[in-house]
Amino acid sequence: MRKTFIVIAAFATAGSLIISSCNSNRQNSANAAIMDSASLVKRGAYLVTIMGCDDCHSPKRMGPNGPEIIPELRLSGFQHDGKQPPIDTNQVRNGWAMLSPDLTSAVGPWGASFAGNITSDNSGIGTWSEEQFTTALRKGKLKGMENGRGLLPPMPWFNYKNLEDNDIKAIYAFLKTTKPVNNVVPAPKAFADLK
Repeated sequence: MRKTFIVIAAFATAGSLIISSCNSNRQNSANAAIMDSASLVKRGAYLVTIMGCDDCHSPKRMGPNGPEIIPELRLSGFQHDGKQPPIDTNQVRNGWAMLSPDLTSAVGPWGASFAGNITSDNSGIGTWSEEQFTTALRKGKLKGMENGRGLLPPMPWFNYKNLEDNDIKAIYAFLKTTKPVNNVVPAPKAFADLK
């Protein structure tokens, strides 16, 4: 009887340890996923900063040292009610390309293009899948649609097409955490329609 009790107690203790270990492993896995997610977002923030995404996608105002990002509009692209400065089409015909003072719009032989909204808002990339985002960066396709038109200059997607998968995943993860800014960017203009 005593041996039976010792065997039952040993099994009960072992069972408790196994259940506790499984619960602990599940919790550790969940914590690791959160840490991986946090690390991914942190890496994405770093990449967005060093790759110059703010240069074109963030509206700016003139400050004492030149253009300064408007924090509440960060990464929201050319504003729907924005104005371009006067365009000298003769200069463009002679080979020049021009940028607006805040760098969110450009004019060249292709016409006028406007930096997209890449915030987490639905008017930005809020509804995009990671696959769409990857297609936009790797293949230069508008909204990541395989059959869509190509991205216009000055978007340097051809520099980004060789990013590692994890870097694209990190950039996407970070952009999905950005403050959503509702801003529908105007459609590009053909050169013939420039005034």
